[in-house]
Amino acid sequence: MRLIYIFVLMLLPILAFSQEEAFYIEIKDQALHDALEEIESTYSILFSYKDDYVKDKRISIEGKKRTLIELLNALKKSTKLYFNVVDERYVIVSQSNSIETITEALDKVIIRGYIAKGIEKNSDGTFKIYPSRLGILPGLIEPDVLESIQLLPGVLSPNETASSFFVRGGASDQNRLIWDGINLYHKGHLFGMMSPLNPNVTSEIKFINKGTHARYGERLSSITDIVSGRAISNQLKAEMGFNGVNGDAILELPLIKDKLNLQASLRRSYTDVLETFTFKQLANKVFESTKISQNKRDNNDFSFLDYNLKLNYKPNNKNSFYASLIAIDNKLDYRSRELGNNRDFNDKLQIKNDGYGLGWNFIWNKKLNQNTQAFFSDYKLNYNFITSEDNEQVSNFEKRNTIFDSGISTELNYNASTRNSYTFGYQYTLKDVAYAFVNTTDLRFILDTEQKIVQSHSVYGNLDYKNSKLFDVSLGLRSTYFHELDAVRLEPRLLVFKELNSRFKLQASAEIKNQIISEIDETVLSDLSLENRVWRLANNDDFPILNSKHISTGFVYTKNDFSFDTDIYYKKLRNITALSLGFLNPENSGFNIGKQNILGVDVFMKKRFNGFNSWVSYSFNRARSQFNNLNENKSFKSKSNVTHAVSTALSYKLDGFQVALGWKWQTGKPYTIADTSNDNIEFNKGVNTGELPIYHRLDLSSTYTFKMSKLNNLRGKIGLSIRNIYNRKNLISREYRGNNSLDDPIELIERFSIGITPNFMFRLYW
Repeated sequence: MRLIYIFVLMLLPILAFSQEEAFYIEIKDQALHDALEEIESTYSILFSYKDDYVKDKRISIEGKKRTLIELLNALKKSTKLYFNVVDERYVIVSQSNSIETITEALDKVIIRGYIAKGIEKNSDGTFKIYPSRLGILPGLIEPDVLESIQLLPGVLSPNETASSFFVRGGASDQNRLIWDGINLYHKGHLFGMMSPLNPNVTSEIKFINKGTHARYGERLSSITDIVSGRAISNQLKAEMGFNGVNGDAILELPLIKDKLNLQASLRRSYTDVLETFTFKQLANKVFESTKISQNKRDNNDFSFLDYNLKLNYKPNNKNSFYASLIAIDNKLDYRSRELGNNRDFNDKLQIKNDGYGLGWNFIWNKKLNQNTQAFFSDYKLNYNFITSEDNEQVSNFEKRNTIFDSGISTELNYNASTRNSYTFGYQYTLKDVAYAFVNTTDLRFILDTEQKIVQSHSVYGNLDYKNSKLFDVSLGLRSTYFHELDAVRLEPRLLVFKELNSRFKLQASAEIKNQIISEIDETVLSDLSLENRVWRLANNDDFPILNSKHISTGFVYTKNDFSFDTDIYYKKLRNITALSLGFLNPENSGFNIGKQNILGVDVFMKKRFNGFNSWVSYSFNRARSQFNNLNENKSFKSKSNVTHAVSTALSYKLDGFQVALGWKWQTGKPYTIADTSNDNIEFNKGVNTGELPIYHRLDLSSTYTFKMSKLNNLRGKIGLSIRNIYNRKNLISREYRGNNSLDDPIELIERFSIGITPNFMFRLYW
């Protein structure tokens, strides 16, 4: 880092921005957030604001030369918002000139429009995503949260699923997903191919992959914290639309002026009525190597549904409340008949995740405010494989996985000054997790079952110190007591940010995290071969508490419309578990406890020119695992190891028209090489010694927004996307299926990427 520091100082001149310098600028009936981006580029500044403050606002400013202060005064008159300059380059936008200004000054935006408009990177290393103003991304025609995250450096989804992605080499179950304070466990619609969250719902997303604030615990790799709309609008707003798989509707309804409003959304698939080519392509990938793909003539009834409701209530300037509800539901009912007899088979699979949240924010004074939240999350996976003869049931295999996750928390935020702020909080959570595998023929046999409850008490504190002449530092400590495990874990957190000049910034972080809930491969494989992973709690025995130590350092360089961001990181994970199947280790078919070391580099470059936005990212990842009694105790490549990954895209916007073209390239995942001998499969070369072929694909998307009428606010939007344009058949998984008995045959299962998949979209807004 010393060499990098010296090199950059020699390479870059130290520039300072003068607030007295005047520039010519003219704005004609432009969306406020677009106008702010134009001003940022002209004056070399960065605005920080809540998306609710600028949503649906348009402004016009007469063209002439203005200094920054003169321009901000003009903006204040036009928008009724307040603009406060902090540390010369940062401008905080707020609705008042007192309490909120101090609070919001804590977030410094260092890159606006990271991979697209509506994505920001802050000085604390977090990413902010605003779907309501998200620019177009390749392969996406709607502002999908989880799909957008996968385009960020260090985030990969080798299986092409929406939510089961790897962050910096960590497993997918090490990512925490939060909606209005509610923990979500649902992997996504259509068995992960689509996000479980409606992409069109107004929200603000914070994605954290390093330097995690002390308020966040429970997972090792990343946090995706989603907050749905909090603004209380006095206007009725509605929108509805459909794409190649589902339709949805959204409503914002004012109930009491300036005090109470209702937000609601509903999304449902129509694939049980009409199967489009888009759905068929998605289904072909999902049901590949299952009985459904092998029996084309049988009846497969699939559907999904999600909805959410939120009440925002603000009785006065000091108090604000919310009540939030979210529901996600997937159903599969597959029926088949065995030719030549009267045997019928029925697979029933339902996956649900319901969540309820309450929140209260109280402002004690100009420096102190308190946030209190309570939540309950109910996750259920129910699978039945029923066999009938002559219309009478003769057997039933059942699989169950349930999670009851609830908690309450309160947090105090004290802003002592513009430089110092303190956070103190307490969190209580209760997790009740169970799974069971039951087979019923003449008698009911329990094949495998477990239920466990863990209560945790966490206290934490965080100090934020900001000094543009020295450095910004965030220092936190989190302490958690796991009652049933009788264990205490300390989690220190450190984040350092140094702005050398207006163009060059250094950043470094270190943190320790722990995790008590994770997914395991089930010990009894279902006949359908879908959703073969279940959630389980730590037990201080064969399933200990997971631990992670993570350090990273890097720098950011920005100049006009060019940005360069790089980060080097190292992670050590301990007490990770792996299920050793009998055919890999005949002497041990249980859980093995081990460790994982990950070294990686993320690089990102972006350039804007003449209406075009281009970017390229590169990630290097070396993840190795080592387990007792597995692979002769030697280390091997982790299943999440993707050594090299490159993404690049080019987008263009002109008025209401947007188009984006993007390409992904990455080395293949590791797999275990098998030898065939005398019609038997043997494993003689160790675990994960092979590597799948190189993966690459090209995606396209385009949208057009237009006014339906000059007499009202009715607007329309159409879109078209194509994934995998040149229809490459990428091998994304090579696994072996069997159970722990040495007498049972072993089956090779290969899964391929999605083929060429067009999708369309039409929406109405009013």
